[in-house]
Amino acid sequence: MQTLDWNSLNIDEQQAALKRSPLVGDSQLEANVSDILAKVKAEGDSAILAFNQQFDGVKLNELKLSKAEINAGCEAVSDELKQAISQAIDNIERFHQAQAFSSVDIETQSGVRCELRSEAIEKVGLYIPGGSAPLISTVLMLALPAKIAGCVLKVLVSPPPIDNAIIYAANACGIDEIYQVGGAQAIAALAFGSQSIPKVDKIFGPGNRYVTEAKRQVSQDSDSVVSIDMPAGPSEVLVIADETANADFIAADLLSQAEHGPDSQVMLVTNSKETAQAVDKALAKQLAALPRQDVAKQALECSRSLIVDDMTQAAQVSNLYGPEHLIIQTKTPREVLNHIRAAGSVFLGAYTPESVGDYASGTNHVLPTYGYSRSVSSLSLADFCRRFTVQELTAKGLANIGYAVMTIAAAEQLDAHKNAVALRLEQIRSEQM
Repeated sequence: MQTLDWNSLNIDEQQAALKRSPLVGDSQLEANVSDILAKVKAEGDSAILAFNQQFDGVKLNELKLSKAEINAGCEAVSDELKQAISQAIDNIERFHQAQAFSSVDIETQSGVRCELRSEAIEKVGLYIPGGSAPLISTVLMLALPAKIAGCVLKVLVSPPPIDNAIIYAANACGIDEIYQVGGAQAIAALAFGSQSIPKVDKIFGPGNRYVTEAKRQVSQDSDSVVSIDMPAGPSEVLVIADETANADFIAADLLSQAEHGPDSQVMLVTNSKETAQAVDKALAKQLAALPRQDVAKQALECSRSLIVDDMTQAAQVSNLYGPEHLIIQTKTPREVLNHIRAAGSVFLGAYTPESVGDYASGTNHVLPTYGYSRSVSSLSLADFCRRFTVQELTAKGLANIGYAVMTIAAAEQLDAHKNAVALRLEQIRSEQM
């Protein structure tokens, strides 16, 4: 990776050092995705089937997996993998069940009762990346919170042919329907519906830049009225390390994200030039043994090591970048954590590789990328619910608050607002006479 001395860079150069991979940008991306969405919206299943053949090289007659196909897929999964999935399910369920919403019901003043309630989103669409790296774990991260929240309809989409382990995980997590479609066309199907695929209320799941752009566009389309979880695109990790860090561990963590795709990005921020050099050597050695080394090499071309003065500055640089994954491998990682303000998910210490969060520790691995972690949270149970408020006033309560409401309404020159209160106060006065 390219190594840069952070303090020798001017402001423009520092900003350039924190830029994401240029592969993320594509001047034609917006137009291409828009065309796909329009075609699916107009033609439904026929467009989806054509895109399946065009983009995935798979010719299908039916988009929905039948019960027989689901059963056959489940039977093909090894017992060893089933046991691993079961352990991951237990931890993910335990962590997300602990996030259960607690309602609020208080009197803000005498006779004025206010509540905050939560209900599950009724219909959710779960996008599971497939292709060269079918993400079994993403099924668990999306389907389990949806089930715990109580979503009525849980629809899963994934590029064909869908890996048997994805099918097994979906079935184990209570998915209602599975459809063979990926890419922007899958997002279009969930947003607008088709002859086979039901329209949903909210779309979840990470994907490549086409999926990310499609999610952005449908969330702004008045015909879909669909929301999305977050802008989750190509994977990224930033490692903060000091002179005590294990270079082999760091290299392994960097490569675990670089192998996701050529548009992934990995960053090292350290106060030790020796550590940076050792990591470079470890990267070269480990990269040579990876089956996906060609993909990882492309990601590493747009990745960097940044040399800083100390761990406080390392945290500042990390906050500017706002990584999806942040690994802190230092002598006292929790001290560094106290300075962290922007990260999707944080991994502390030498024995907490990012991989555990991807699969089985219990936290959710659907996280904001592109620096959105400065304002967007990691996926949680709350994302599968909608919260709403309730208020109930007695006559006494309205009498107590009414004049304040009318005064503010009058100041805003909204007379109908004022009148809605005034009529009731007059009724209260007449009943008291």
